[in-house]
Amino acid sequence: MSRPVTLFTGQWADLPLSELAEKAAQWGYDGLELACWGDHFDVVRAAEDPDYCVAQREMLGSFGLDVFAISNHLVGQAVCDLIDGRHEAILPRHVWGDGEPEGVRSRAAEEMKQTARAAANLGVSVVNGFTGSSIWHLLYGFPPVPEAMIEAGFADFAARWTPILDVFSEVDVRFALEVHPTEIAFDIVTAERALVAVEHHDAFGFNYDPSHLAYQGVDCVEFISRFGPRVYHTHMKDVWWSDKPMPSGVFGGHLPFGHRDRCWDFRSLGRGHVPFEDIIRALNRAGYEGPLSVEWEDSGMDREHGAEEACAFVRDLDFPTSDSAFDAAFAER
Repeated sequence: MSRPVTLFTGQWADLPLSELAEKAAQWGYDGLELACWGDHFDVVRAAEDPDYCVAQREMLGSFGLDVFAISNHLVGQAVCDLIDGRHEAILPRHVWGDGEPEGVRSRAAEEMKQTARAAANLGVSVVNGFTGSSIWHLLYGFPPVPEAMIEAGFADFAARWTPILDVFSEVDVRFALEVHPTEIAFDIVTAERALVAVEHHDAFGFNYDPSHLAYQGVDCVEFISRFGPRVYHTHMKDVWWSDKPMPSGVFGGHLPFGHRDRCWDFRSLGRGHVPFEDIIRALNRAGYEGPLSVEWEDSGMDREHGAEEACAFVRDLDFPTSDSAFDAAFAER
């Protein structure tokens, strides 16, 4: 199974897409996973003007690149979040508006519906993103958290996202939640609960990213075993964590990425502790045939060096499954 190796453009949105595309082609990528910010993919324009989508594909094609998914994490975050001043920095002006929280959430929901339509016009079947969460702040159970408050959070998620997912179904596009701290689902337990909340909606699945699971102590290989048919897209990202006590723990101590006192940090692929060999084998067992999309993050490394070595790492890592047992010849005697 030779899966396409792509680069997620979210961490490169400061560069014009044409400039990044030229670099990605030189680094050896097969395509780009387009972020819906910077100049990389304009959701409103794409939803209303199919010719814009044709032009984006033609530009990528001029560098020998394809596109298999788009990602709208920033707007998706605002659908369920408790809105505050941080969101103004990540949202388009027309979504932020006057900043009134319920208005922001409503406009974000409409933008996610438009994202489904934009993806359909671009000819891709997956939109990756975040959902936000009204209950993330209740993670640590003190003051004691009544179960009813958690149930209300999942009910709020279902109420806000089911109409969005219905639009995804209408245009034959799937939404892949990146299971991640601050989202309604951030581990295996909450991913299962999120699926139940939306009644296993056919448009709802996951963008699998082991880096957000492993440092928490979540079994990132078991995630694939549990949710294989719902893994609609895969990010390849590595993370390091300390094997000895550190000044901060899994919550990060309010320290920025790259700080020496963090007990975990994202690393360029192959330089952390994510068990990629086991992950590839699990994806093979699950029948996943989609792209392996590099989401490159490493505060201690030049990003262009990292992006190129990450592409080579993923190509070397991926391998096809066998259609027969290695000792099948003996059975033919």
